[in-house]
Amino acid sequence: MDTQIKKGLLDLCVLSFLMDKDMYGYEIVQSISKSIEVSEGTIYPILRRLSKEGFFETYIVESNEGPARKYYRITASGMRYYNNQLEAWEKLKNGMDKILKRGENDE
Repeated sequence: MDTQIKKGLLDLCVLSFLMDKDMYGYEIVQSISKSIEVSEGTIYPILRRLSKEGFFETYIVESNEGPARKYYRITASGMRYYNNQLEAWEKLKNGMDKILKRGENDE
């Protein structure tokens, strides 16, 4: 998949996982990687940018298994942004399906 298309959709993926529960960065990378090939170097800048934009709050949790982990929690603003982005994605996806699958029902 084209890198630019993928990067644009990764915001939505990150937000989607954080709608379910608070998560730390590596956990988000692993969750997304189950469906889409993605690296930490791609996700961490997204987390920083979306945090800076006020869509996440962060907090630190000490870990017995290594260094403390920075958790991300979606804010009310982040939830609104997610819902807007999801709606835009659905419209785009439906339009693309109409274009790419035209004629399939004519058979």
